[in-house]
Amino acid sequence: MLEELNMFTVVVEQSSMNKASAALNLSQPALSRKIAKLEQDLGTLLFRRIGKRLELTRIGQLTYDYAVEARQQHLRFLKLLAEYKHTGRSTFTIGASLTTLQTSLPDLIQGLTAHSPELDIKAITGKTHEIVTLVRDRKADLGIVASRIEDSQLNCVPLFDDHLVLVLPVNHFIMEKSAPVISDLNGMPMILFSKGTWYRVMTDELFERHRLLPDVRMEIDSFEAILRLLHTCRAATLLPKSYLRQQMLADNDLQVVPIRELQQSKRTTSLIYDHLESFSPAVREWINEISSHYKPV
Repeated sequence: MLEELNMFTVVVEQSSMNKASAALNLSQPALSRKIAKLEQDLGTLLFRRIGKRLELTRIGQLTYDYAVEARQQHLRFLKLLAEYKHTGRSTFTIGASLTTLQTSLPDLIQGLTAHSPELDIKAITGKTHEIVTLVRDRKADLGIVASRIEDSQLNCVPLFDDHLVLVLPVNHFIMEKSAPVISDLNGMPMILFSKGTWYRVMTDELFERHRLLPDVRMEIDSFEAILRLLHTCRAATLLPKSYLRQQMLADNDLQVVPIRELQQSKRTTSLIYDHLESFSPAVREWINEISSHYKPV
């Protein structure tokens, strides 16, 4: 049926049996027989023939969408097959934000390479909407995004919930308080991520919700740079809890301060992909394992 589906897509895209037969280097009667066989196999008409014009039926449109997807999947398979035959390895592309690449992704990649040592892992960075587009367009095999994605073309697997935490130098004045509260952030010198990231959007929403006006000294794209600058600038920051590692805090002489309202600022990190069936059994097993390992809290 794959051959007939491919011919069917050419007819649709050429909008003419004559043009399609020329493009396929096939006689028009032979092409008509192929389309008739496809309609017979499916048990339904794919076209309404209005004079010399062909118009897709509803089932015809659904069949065309499926055929295009099947063609793309087949071409992708052939490319991977050729790559593997040539090198004995294949490339697996993961899309993620730069910060995710620096924090959560290394552990995930370690697990993936353990399951599939023949894979060469490639990472593409971008913002959430960019990663969604990359996965949808199959320029990335899967993506890790700080959001739950509602998209009919994609599968979304929630991994874990994250929330903001206050990070500051151990000798910061707020440390003298036994139980800091959210209002302590008002007027506090702070270094924040640049605008446009999911984290900064959530931070700004928090400030607006609690009517806070911190003293924003710097806006930087790198969370590691933020950590290094906190002591120098005698400032604090708000960071997602998942970004932090104990060694990072110790190396920069920093401490996390719990504040109840910050724990309510939650965001879910998710894994997104197109078709699980397109992955090898080892990759599918890895996805199932991390789906079970990470549980939203």
